[in-house]
Amino acid sequence: MAPNKPRARQLGLAFAGRTGPDNAITDVPGVLVGYQNVEGTAANGKRIQTGVTAILPRGYEPEPMPVWAGFSALNGNGEMTGTHWIEDGGYFVGPVCLTNSHSVGIVHQAATRWTIEHYAQAWESNHLWAMPVVAETYDGVINDINGLHVTEAHARAALDGAMTGPLAEGNVGGGNGMIAYGFKGGTGTASRVIEVDGNTYTLGVLLQANHGMRDWFKVLGVPVGERLPDELPDGLDRERGSIVVIIATDAPMLPHQLRRLARRAGLGVGLAGTPGGNNSGDIFLALSVANPRPLPQLSGPLQNLDYLNDDCFDAFYLAAVQSTDEAILNAMLAAEDSPMQKPVGVCKALDGQRLLAAMKA
Repeated sequence: MAPNKPRARQLGLAFAGRTGPDNAITDVPGVLVGYQNVEGTAANGKRIQTGVTAILPRGYEPEPMPVWAGFSALNGNGEMTGTHWIEDGGYFVGPVCLTNSHSVGIVHQAATRWTIEHYAQAWESNHLWAMPVVAETYDGVINDINGLHVTEAHARAALDGAMTGPLAEGNVGGGNGMIAYGFKGGTGTASRVIEVDGNTYTLGVLLQANHGMRDWFKVLGVPVGERLPDELPDGLDRERGSIVVIIATDAPMLPHQLRRLARRAGLGVGLAGTPGGNNSGDIFLALSVANPRPLPQLSGPLQNLDYLNDDCFDAFYLAAVQSTDEAILNAMLAAEDSPMQKPVGVCKALDGQRLLAAMKA
């Protein structure tokens, strides 16, 4: 799962902030990520290029525990399941999965089954319900999305194969068939380390980049999209995509604080140039793995949570903005050229050296 192409920092791009050891969401202790690519040729001759990404905030811990969370959206033309309860209850249980727009249902079923089976004793002994978080972006330009090729087995493979350490980016998991700013997009990740009162915390981002128009594209404030117009595929002259951003941290935060943190992902997305198009689903989730404890249904009436003072949050807001911006570019730099089926052609990946030349120009 380790990266094999130069990432943004390896190209010498001066992104601000101190990263974790792998500059990935898996720098957050306990967070695991699994991918499953789904590829081939459909019976109708169309290309299959899609997949599933699974994020396990509490890894394979044997007991179900709340994951404290907050939700926000810049533009809501998309789906993330479970957010009604996150908005009201402030937590969810189990994994977060990312896939394509037409595969939310089957991935939700797989995540539900995984939750029931992984926490079998708790689910057997109590009247508990599974409400997984599954989000999507549209990959129908590259992938035969209407063929519904993602299966429950694919999602389970991602869930069962989640790991820590460095992560592959670009054409992997749910991001396999995505496009960003007219270049091949996909899965990207980054992290930051924050010091508060002598304590060290990590914030990590994993996102699925499938958004933006070429002439909007900026890197570190430089309008490079205007200087890279010649490889723009025909038919990609309007916003049709989305971006889903998952922010994870081990800092203790309350749900209202996580909702405010999730909102900052929109600023990170905006740094790369997009205003959040009408047809885009720009959807963000922030979660904290701090305060592990039994589910409310299985614990007593008096509950206590540690949490940071709101006045400490500027550093976390900045980390979320920086990590989101960097993860988008990491996704694009790691991606590989992909054939398109509608319109017919090739969606080119962003070439790092050409990007540097455009920035210098």
